[in-house]
Amino acid sequence: MAKSKFRPLHDRVVVRRVESEEKTAGGIIIPDTAKEKPQEGEIIAVGSGARDETGKLVPLDVKAGDRVLFGKWSGTEVKLNGEELLIMKESDIMGVIA
Repeated sequence: MAKSKFRPLHDRVVVRRVESEEKTAGGIIIPDTAKEKPQEGEIIAVGSGARDETGKLVPLDVKAGDRVLFGKWSGTEVKLNGEELLIMKESDIMGVIA
């Protein structure tokens, strides 16, 4: 994908969901209506960071390209350049997949 011209503010990140497997181990195809949305994604853009009590900028721990896990109801779904993405705060991310 071409780099998005959208830059999130402060401690927000833009995440692209990673699609889950469409078949079960037994080979049964799962219809879209029965699938849960994946809770794993790739960060495609990050904000500059949050400010602490003294006003100092604290950079984010995640960066573009990181694969992350997030909560089931985390973030706000948006459509940018025809692609469905999530915008969420860094605190909604549970961890980075190594």
